[in-house]
Formats: sequence, C-alpha cells, structure tokens
Amino acid sequence: MGRDHPSTPATAGWREWVALPALGVPHVKAKLDTGARTSALHAFDLEELTRDGADWVRFAVHPWQRSKADEAVVECPVHDRRRVRSSTGHEQERIVIRTAIALLGRSVTTEVTLTRRDEMGFRMLVGREALRQGFLVDSAASYLGGRPPRGVRLRNRGRSGA
Repeated sequence: MGRDHPSTPATAGWREWVALPALGVPHVKAKLDTGARTSALHAFDLEELTRDGADWVRFAVHPWQRSKADEAVVECPVHDRRRVRSSTGHEQERIVIRTAIALLGRSVTTEVTLTRRDEMGFRMLVGREALRQGFLVDSAASYLGGRPPRGVRLRNRGRSGA
C-alpha cells in the first residue's frame, strides 16, 4: 500500500452504511463497487453557481430510498466535469466534487460524481479511488462496519421507526 494509506486495510462488505460529514449526511446506504473508478452520489436540483470567479454547485441529497426525509441541501466547489459511462453503457457529463467519506471508522477524501440514481438500489456507489485508500471488499459480506439504529434503518425503507 502507498504511504498515505493505513498499513492494514479494513475489510468492508459489498454494501455498507457510510457518512458524508462535510455534506451533512450522517447515514447513507452505499454499494462498494470495485467496477467503478469514481464514487457516485444521488443528487438532484443541481444548480451551478459562480462564487469569487470559481465554479460551485448547489444540490440536494435524499439519503433514503423513496423518501424526502432528512434532505440535505449542499453547496460546494466544482472539482471537475467528466464524461462517465454508466453500467448500462449510457454516457453523460457529470459534475465532480471532492468530499470525505466515512467508512468503517475511517475517513477518506475522494472524487464523487453527482447524478440521478432514482431507479438504482443504492443512493451512493463507493468506487475504487476511495476503496484503494485502505479498504478490501469481501463480496460475501454486508455491513461489516455496523448498522445505524433501527429507527434510522426504517426511515431508509420509507417507514417511521423508533
């Protein structure tokens, strides 16, 4: 491993709960996708801004499937714009931001593309650029980093819970 990476990689399952602390998202269910280079986040209402001559983006994040609960509205600098090919072969230009992802008690900063994932099973994909910063993926395991409290998990399913 490179010198910026922990000497012992953490083993993660193929799906994990992650946090995006700089974006105000404490819990989002993510698929760890070694087939994707860059991470991707379900974002909508994208609005491009110029602030002090720099490109910024404002967008909303719904961390839960089929729910607008706990919506986070975020503003951050645009890191890049990139043409990305989806798993279905469709190519689109996406805005890229840099942000921290908290996974298994570790935090890594990585590039994240913003895209609509309404029809996808996960609101976030964590790609190789993030995973190579100290993680191994066990494709037979899930939620090795633990789960949020039951009430949080039920909100993800579109139900209220305590």
